[in-house]
Amino acid sequence: MRYGSIVLANQHPDMLSGIRSLLSTEADAVLMAVDEASLVEAVRKVIPDLVIADLSFPVAGETNVVKLIKQCNPAIKIIILSMHDDPTVVGEIMKDGADGIVLRQRAVVDLIPTVREVFQGGRYISMNHNTGRKP
Repeated sequence: MRYGSIVLANQHPDMLSGIRSLLSTEADAVLMAVDEASLVEAVRKVIPDLVIADLSFPVAGETNVVKLIKQCNPAIKIIILSMHDDPTVVGEIMKDGADGIVLRQRAVVDLIPTVREVFQGGRYISMNHNTGRKP
């Protein structure tokens, strides 16, 4: 099943191209944002169905990228890529409005199941020790 449009927000071009190729069979369009300005423009003008953003994506004036995206459009679904699976960090990200979290080191295994779960209205958290859990 193909889903709508996805914006990838990551400041590392190699990571972007790898994730984009993973998603090529899942989405009608995959757009890339490498800085805050291009992410905000995409969220406001393109109005994607999903944003996949790196937790360390630099944003000014907000504590994290989830809050920035939700300010631009509260209805957009968000999956965060992160190096951290600390319960405090995960809880904060989910409280801020993320629909899923995928550990970067598990992206090849967990990203597509997370995208599918989120597009079906669920939430998904990738874990180091297994394939993930639905909170």
